[in-house]
Amino acid sequence: MTNERVYKMAFSSVYPLLVRKAERKGRTKSEVDAVICWLTGYDDSSLQVQIVKNVDYETFFHEAPQINPNAAKISGVICGHRVEEIQDPLMQKIRWLDKLVDELARGKPMEKILRS
Repeated sequence: MTNERVYKMAFSSVYPLLVRKAERKGRTKSEVDAVICWLTGYDDSSLQVQIVKNVDYETFFHEAPQINPNAAKISGVICGHRVEEIQDPLMQKIRWLDKLVDELARGKPMEKILRS
């Protein structure tokens, strides 16, 4: 899948998949929301607005209030790529989110996931 196709995917279609992935492993929707809000700076209500507006990934990250400065500490492999080596800033943000939800699903404690 090309980067452009990923950027144009509706966040509202990806969001339930992220929640389902976490819930299958005993985590909760509120934990997924906390991870998304930590990364993007959205609060719960503004996150829901983005979902209802059916924005694409590109818009979702472009309108994010503030990417967490500790996001640069996210490292590891997701989808066969080291997230810290991804050159495209938007794709890196998308993969950061994938990585955080993956860590959540693997049972990592929230304080470690949120790199506080």
